[in-house]
Amino acid sequence: MAGERLADCELGTSVRILAVDWDHLGNAEARRLRALGFDVGAVLRLAHRGVFGGRDPIAIEVGRMTVALRRHHASAIMVEAAPDEGLHPAGQRPASNSNPESAA
Repeated sequence: MAGERLADCELGTSVRILAVDWDHLGNAEARRLRALGFDVGAVLRLAHRGVFGGRDPIAIEVGRMTVALRRHHASAIMVEAAPDEGLHPAGQRPASNSNPESAA
């Protein structure tokens, strides 16, 4: 399968999840990541890396959330570049209509 591990991506890169090795993660961590939207097809952005040691944690933007992941957990997530994609739709603001009654 083409792609790279989320743990190895460059800062600021937008990526789409191709696969997650759920067996590599503990049950509790797998449930947490699924609940936060980390699943196949989700678009993420690598926002920050820690500055000490193994550069843990990694901050990942998912929609309007920023989630901290350990490199060990991020290495279980295979991604591909998604430069033309925005973040998850929850992170986008709806278009405003200044006068909703004029649309009649």
